[in-house]
Amino acid sequence: MRTHDRLPLPAEGEPADGTTKDTPDTPDTPDTPATPDGTSDGLCTTLRLDAGQPLPDLTAAVTAACDRAEERADRSVVLLRLPDAPAGARSWPGPVDIQQINRWERAVRRLERLPAMSIAVASGACGGPALDLLLVSDYRIGAPDLRLLAPVNDGHFWPGMAVYRISRQLGAARARQIVLWGDDIDAGRARDLGLIDQLTHDTEEAAHTAAVLMGRISDRELAIRRQLLLEAQSLEFDEALGPHLAACDRELRRLAAAEPGPAAGEPHE
Repeated sequence: MRTHDRLPLPAEGEPADGTTKDTPDTPDTPDTPATPDGTSDGLCTTLRLDAGQPLPDLTAAVTAACDRAEERADRSVVLLRLPDAPAGARSWPGPVDIQQINRWERAVRRLERLPAMSIAVASGACGGPALDLLLVSDYRIGAPDLRLLAPVNDGHFWPGMAVYRISRQLGAARARQIVLWGDDIDAGRARDLGLIDQLTHDTEEAAHTAAVLMGRISDRELAIRRQLLLEAQSLEFDEALGPHLAACDRELRRLAAAEPGPAAGEPHE
């Protein structure tokens, strides 16, 4: 999806507990009131990540955003505002245990499978938890100074699910260059690789436009298409056929239910 329209997005509200305070870039107006649950005008659930928080707090923030998104009706969008990591920050995830890692990975997976569309906005250095969230987003907007940081500890790439997603999204050959050598990825290369969908100096306008356009098609039907795309890379044709036929049957039923029937007194053809 490429966004070129210029449509306004309602002003952002306050985030859920566990995120930093989200100060809107433009003041609220009576037409776009911000609500306390981090949504605005029925469209967006916003998560502003604070990469300096401990891993349990980051997990709680992602979980809270997922809770809010799942409570909302269709046409909702999750807007992820990813922080600029401190200069030279590479170590991830710090002094944690495997249970905390498991909870984090499950929260990120839940975000990846939400019926709501997700938009990530990133600038500067993006690594660690921000990179994880970027990789599961449906639409990714980056500033020209964006640099994807390989999460490296003592020279070794962190072996979390980012490795899995980079390999799935780029293929083994290109992923090997990043994972084995710990290569950083600048904005131009990230776009060429397909890790970023749009590069722009005006990330606010791009996010506004994308949220409006994606909100129009964000629903459970779109989530089904996303899941089929994810599974297509690992399933053989015969294994994939059943889920695709089930999705086709669901779509035929939906279209039939939406088609207007004949008016009262009119004969059926």
